[in-house]
Amino acid sequence: VQLQESGPGLVKPSQTLSLTCTVSGADITNSDFFWTWIRQPPGKGLEWMGSIIYSGKTDYNPSLKTRTSISRVTAKNQVTLQLISATPEDTAVYYCAGFDPSGRYWGQGTQVTVSS
Repeated sequence: VQLQESGPGLVKPSQTLSLTCTVSGADITNSDFFWTWIRQPPGKGLEWMGSIIYSGKTDYNPSLKTRTSISRVTAKNQVTLQLISATPEDTAVYYCAGFDPSGRYWGQGTQVTVSS
């Protein structure tokens, strides 16, 4: 299973941060899997942002819930992330990850900087 994050590396404050995770080697609608977005701000630990399961049901970090939306494009086998009203505190490396009973699968991560 391979995951690849993509999206703009620079976002202006107050804009929406949008990222896409393209999955290969597994069907994102497979009930064995759930898919997650995680980020790591500079000098800080990993922060779970939210997850989506095979049915499309989502779950979010309460601290980000009002600004975060995770969805999927099943025809492209992609999981998407939108974070509205971005601030410089949202500057981080963003990872998508997949989990199934066999293990965990991570993308390489993508740096997103929020700056004017």
